[in-house]
Amino acid sequence: MSATAFVPGHATGFFSPVHDDDPTNSGARGAGITLSDGISVTVASGDGVFFDGDEVEIEAVDRVLGALRVDARVTAETELPIGCGFGVSGGVALGTALAANEAFDRGLSMNELVTIAHGADVQAGTGLGDAVAQARGGVPIRLEPGGPNEGHLDGISAMSSVEYVAFGPVRTATVLAEETAHLTDVGRACLSMLVAEPTLPTLMRASRRFAREAGMVTPSAREAIEAVSDAGGSAAPVSIGNAVVAIDGGLTDAGYDANQCTISRAGAHLR
Repeated sequence: MSATAFVPGHATGFFSPVHDDDPTNSGARGAGITLSDGISVTVASGDGVFFDGDEVEIEAVDRVLGALRVDARVTAETELPIGCGFGVSGGVALGTALAANEAFDRGLSMNELVTIAHGADVQAGTGLGDAVAQARGGVPIRLEPGGPNEGHLDGISAMSSVEYVAFGPVRTATVLAEETAHLTDVGRACLSMLVAEPTLPTLMRASRRFAREAGMVTPSAREAIEAVSDAGGSAAPVSIGNAVVAIDGGLTDAGYDANQCTISRAGAHLR
């Protein structure tokens, strides 16, 4: 018995963290772009967690399997850069939930599975809302934090090609373990800005503002954003990560060897 799920990548533009004793109520307000590049997760009889061919330990995956009361072999693959802010941890957790539910006939609803994956990612310290956004697809706006039963989502109606480039990993758990009050204030301001004008250009401007005011843009990312702007394009840093996303061909026009994909038309799903 086996099943495979696909989860789109998620490039967070900005976020406003909210912590609660209940991990399903924790999360973040914010917004980002889901990508047609993503994570493929296969769950089958056996044991062990394998990522791009290597056996690894992923706490969020262990928590998902425990919640579903499943002993299984999990195999995940992705073309996305690891540790650079593209929602790989949340994606693996969500893909594991969907595939394990199917393979082992657990009979849970989509909201129940997203709640499990979201809670696992939060408890592992590796995310605050990627799984919820990845379940939706498109360009999600997280108006309220938490899993499907607690959070509130909207989105930007848009379709575009997307480019991205990564300059190195950032440990999400380290950033989220630090004092985040300043991120909350800046994130709220950026969310208000986007809700007033829910368009891709506004998302990019709000994301740049967040990175600048929160002090989260790296020198490499700043240089890339400025190069794209000089070439007539629009780019923004990925939060939390040392990476940049651009709409259409902005990074290529600026001379970068960028990965190319599109906004994901769909959220996480079985294959």
